[in-house]
Amino acid sequence: MERGRRVSDYAEDGTVDLKGKPVLKAKSGGWKACSFLLVYEVFERMTYYGISSNLVLYLTRKLHQGTVTASDNVNNWVGTNYITPILGAYVADAHLGRYWTFVISSVIYLLGMCLLTLSVSLPSLKPPECHEMDVTKCKKATTLQLGVFYGALYILAVGGGGTKPNISTIGADQFDDFDPKEKAYKLSFFNWWFSSIFVGTLFSFTVLVYIQDNVGWALGYGIPTIGLAIAFITFMAGTPFYRHRLASGSSFTRIARVIVAAVRKRNVNVPVDSTQLHELDVEEYRKKGKFRINSTHTLRFLNKACVRSSSSTSEWMLCTVTQVEETKQILRMIPIWVATFIPSTMLAQTNTLFVKQGVTLDRHIGRFNIPPASLIAFTSFTMLVCVVLYDRVFVKIMKRFTKNPRGITLLQRMGIGIMIHIVTMIVASLTERYRLKVAKEHGVVQNGKQVPLSIFILAPQFVLMGLGEAFLEVSKIEFFYDQAPESMKSLGTSFSITTVGIGSFISSFLLSTVSSITKKNGHKGWVLNNLNASHLDYYYAFFVVLNFLNFIFFMFAAKYFVYRAEISDSIDVLAQELKEKRCDVSN
Repeated sequence: MERGRRVSDYAEDGTVDLKGKPVLKAKSGGWKACSFLLVYEVFERMTYYGISSNLVLYLTRKLHQGTVTASDNVNNWVGTNYITPILGAYVADAHLGRYWTFVISSVIYLLGMCLLTLSVSLPSLKPPECHEMDVTKCKKATTLQLGVFYGALYILAVGGGGTKPNISTIGADQFDDFDPKEKAYKLSFFNWWFSSIFVGTLFSFTVLVYIQDNVGWALGYGIPTIGLAIAFITFMAGTPFYRHRLASGSSFTRIARVIVAAVRKRNVNVPVDSTQLHELDVEEYRKKGKFRINSTHTLRFLNKACVRSSSSTSEWMLCTVTQVEETKQILRMIPIWVATFIPSTMLAQTNTLFVKQGVTLDRHIGRFNIPPASLIAFTSFTMLVCVVLYDRVFVKIMKRFTKNPRGITLLQRMGIGIMIHIVTMIVASLTERYRLKVAKEHGVVQNGKQVPLSIFILAPQFVLMGLGEAFLEVSKIEFFYDQAPESMKSLGTSFSITTVGIGSFISSFLLSTVSSITKKNGHKGWVLNNLNASHLDYYYAFFVVLNFLNFIFFMFAAKYFVYRAEISDSIDVLAQELKEKRCDVSN
């Protein structure tokens, strides 16, 4: 018994062991199981960012691509990495389950990493060295060389598509929503999850990029390959402790059935009494480890799908109330999902244009030469510190005033992150304007030589990006996981991941489009291979306007968003405890 509630020894949220049997909470799940997953994420993120952080420099210096071409290729690859999780979520939810989808994808991921390391190591798989200032004049990579390199990159994207939407979801599944104590742990899980990510990225942006720039790309990619192998072994070692959710069929098919049924019965009147709608007994759901959802009044048109009629009882004509409500929960998240595209576009600048800016500046501290991509370490370190402070300090303070176990709502946290992104791009635009002014004063505009300014003038925009992501990125993944139906958690998690991919594609599209448009009518253009002759300050100012318009859209979407009902009363229990504690303090 816990505060008048009976707490079962077995997980009550439908999770089972790998054989499909009920699991004892004392012997599975919790932080014990999550520790293996957190270690995996440290090494996996070290691997991914060990590639993506310096990829734009490898493409320009080793494969001799121009700034716009290299940036587009990076954005397209990153975008694909974050779009393929939709496929991984579908396979996990509909067929293999999260565990086996993750295991198979991890093997593919590791094979791709081995091939990529091989492609940067063998002289025959890359063009000869070239020291021209304009790399586009150097000998280009052959079709075979590009095929092996890009083939390896996109094999990584396929493997990552199966790991990204499932690893964090597996982690969140280790906490039982029906146990208030475990629910409290779950509210902190995503903060600590991202802390592990930041540890891995911090290593990538400091140690790995230095090795790649100063020692060699073979070792710089070989270390992440070994790290990924260690990550996979660690994950497999935790198998006896994991809780699992059974595959529940295709989420996309269930959503399609509801929409098709509602459209086909568009002329049917929805009864006022929701008990007259088609629904299964609670026991039917309990046998399958699922939960029944009561009918709501939002998106009432979809309720037509569960109105009984004499015409047909096929699954494409008659759906249950629970199916309809699951579809509503997914559709309600779409406006918020769209509102996160532009912030993800801003994040894409850190691996491309922000890094290229660093190449033009003085990177020396004594005899030490700072790799341009190392500045992203400011973003990772800021995120790491802010997330820990948020969880350990900010939440505790805010809970006293809001009575919300999370401190503030997930959408409020996302809104703060979007506002910080606006400030970030304002600072980036002003900093770039100053850099161009100094370049003009020292006569290095046309020759593209180094601007006599420390690379650390870019630090504020990297720090602000980290601060914004500490609010936005953590709340984003928690929001889409939390608000997705219980049977569609992988799909919900993939929503948060795909925003990064779509943001990268938008970044690529905007960069190419703006570069092309601003070159018309004899103008030089805003983004050139020679950044000293470019106008990135205008480009960043354009992002300020874009962010502001997106923030207005987000405010409207957040205002009308309806949070889904909790499947248990654990949140209410935690909220009541906060009220009682405050009463005790007052007394």
